[in-house]
Amino acid sequence: MDGSAMAALLALLKYANVLILVASLIEAVVLTIRRGYDWKATGVSVSDFLFREYPLHWMLPLAFWNEGMNWFWRHRLWTLPMNHWSGWLACFIGQEFCYYWYHRAAHRTRWFWCTHAVHHSPNQLNLSAAYRIGWTGRLTGSLLFFVLAPLFGMPPQIVLMLLSLNLLYQFWLHVTWIPRLGPLEWILNTPSAHRVHHASNLDYLDGNYGGVLIVFDRLFGTYIAEKRGVQCRFGLVQPMMTHNLLTIEFEHWRAFLRDLLSARSIGEACGYAINPPGWRPGNNGETTEDLRRRAVQQSFGAGQQ
Repeated sequence: MDGSAMAALLALLKYANVLILVASLIEAVVLTIRRGYDWKATGVSVSDFLFREYPLHWMLPLAFWNEGMNWFWRHRLWTLPMNHWSGWLACFIGQEFCYYWYHRAAHRTRWFWCTHAVHHSPNQLNLSAAYRIGWTGRLTGSLLFFVLAPLFGMPPQIVLMLLSLNLLYQFWLHVTWIPRLGPLEWILNTPSAHRVHHASNLDYLDGNYGGVLIVFDRLFGTYIAEKRGVQCRFGLVQPMMTHNLLTIEFEHWRAFLRDLLSARSIGEACGYAINPPGWRPGNNGETTEDLRRRAVQQSFGAGQQ
């Protein structure tokens, strides 16, 4: 990639915040006219975004994780040719692979879910939901999933830039008005695939973790297609009905702390932290697996009557 292309990408990221806020405002006006719109929820998303991107950005710098990535870069196993397209392709695929496992862990490990649940809290899916991400991601160690990438020859600054572009790409996926995109659904993360990801229907839970690509979901068995007869119900399984910003940001952390304090052993406390959201001792919780097992049992019981 030449210097002009790199400069264009950096310029895009420089003005991305303004672009996404303007785009989401335009969508909000159009949707208000056409079918109604939750402006209070958008206000929460904007507040989350502005506080995270400005004061919180300086209060919680990434120096620790950057230093970790730089250490692995100094001890890398090989060096990718970043003056050739093949090096950029390798970095792109490597970053996508790391993002897939980060995003999967954000849904399947409660420690990470306490932050990521904020992103899934809106009960309407629209562009403003894309930048409601939560304030505690830097504290939980979400970048840990990308730290090893430089060991395999991916320059840290390129990995972080591609991650930023990955998140920027996902902005347009948070809509309900773009239909399925035909053959692209096999390769790319699309609005249809991402609607499923944000749905709280039992049929749709825990799927479609990809960033730009959907191929890792297909490879690792987590791809779920949007079904014509099953309309997506957005939000959390237990919907967040408040517009109180602090409640939305910290309610899942408060519930997590309550469970930790109630734990009867260190193993049980660790279970609350590393198992999926809803886990309880004795398989008596509300994880996706628990909910699906009960649905099958209820269906079987109804069929026996």
